[in-house]
Amino acid sequence: YAEAGIDFSGTICVGATLDDLDPSAVDEFRNKWAEKSGNRRIMSLSQEQLLRDCEAVIDEDRITYAALALFGKRTALGKFLPQAEIVFEYRSSNASGPANQREEFRVGFFSCYNRLWELINLRNDKQHYQEGFFVFDIATFNERVVREAILNAVSHRNYQLGGSIFVRQFRDRLVVESPGGLPFGITLNNILDRQLPRNRRIAEILSLCGMVERSGQGMNLMFELSVQEAKPLPDFTGTDDFFVIVTLNGLIIDKAMLSVIKRISEKGAELLSTEDFLVIDALYHTRTLNEKMQSRLNRLIEMGIVEHIGRKKYVLARSLYAATGKTGVHTRRVGLDRNTNKELLLKHIRKNNEVGTPFKELQQVLPGLSRNQIQVLMRELR
Repeated sequence: YAEAGIDFSGTICVGATLDDLDPSAVDEFRNKWAEKSGNRRIMSLSQEQLLRDCEAVIDEDRITYAALALFGKRTALGKFLPQAEIVFEYRSSNASGPANQREEFRVGFFSCYNRLWELINLRNDKQHYQEGFFVFDIATFNERVVREAILNAVSHRNYQLGGSIFVRQFRDRLVVESPGGLPFGITLNNILDRQLPRNRRIAEILSLCGMVERSGQGMNLMFELSVQEAKPLPDFTGTDDFFVIVTLNGLIIDKAMLSVIKRISEKGAELLSTEDFLVIDALYHTRTLNEKMQSRLNRLIEMGIVEHIGRKKYVLARSLYAATGKTGVHTRRVGLDRNTNKELLLKHIRKNNEVGTPFKELQQVLPGLSRNQIQVLMRELR
């Protein structure tokens, strides 16, 4: 009942007053709200009216916990909500011990969110990708993905637990850890399909100024951009009932994949859903497709992005590889044709004419085929 029925961020903090809110943080929100809405009247509102309009303050001076988490002064958070803190650490290695750099932000989110990105961007190396005569730079940490991960932590953490949000940066990855497990009804299997903000009032205020999507598309965007930059998908390893941990691996897995993604984008990336991008990523890395991914295959075939090459076997289209000079990769994905497979088996059997050929050796000749598939070829040869 506590998880599903009560929005802690919308409850009143007894004893808090308007003086506990930072005017500069409120003005930061004001500017972003006016920009998002296109309503310039917002710029002329008093701070009290602005806070009432976004329901951070109820009636005259009843301050919500959402107002403290987003706009609170350091002294106010120390008194009423000390766990509303974000701790940044940079570590040059995985070794335990003190971090190379550490900053603690026990202030409203609007007072520190830009500084957080500045700290991360200080050590945001560029990775170079060349196509033809042109060289492109891709940042190790995509700003939009990083901001979405931090916004998710602020919107969905459990403020009734005493822990802080930690943002730990390493050379090649960023780890965001927030107290409280996934919101009630959300699992790692449906995290891209369902939306249930644990702190609804915070999510609503962030939505007003365009920082988060009420439709829950922020998480989808993290996955889509990871595929588009040929990086590993966001990793939730370590998440349990008490903490959500998301790891953003920043290194490009395969630069050849960037060329393929670029060709797909030319076919109309804006027409692709998150699930479509996950299918493309799975096919490129030869991973198994789940049922939902399989439902997207026909549409991707129609768009010329995927080819059906056999019973329940699909690959990315040859044209995508051909446009980037990588047709050999496509051939490897498709595998050898049936007659070539038979020739290889027969050649190996003839070499072992005197001693015979154990079946396990035939599996070594064609490691990409199952036992049953090899048995079918052997029967045809016989």
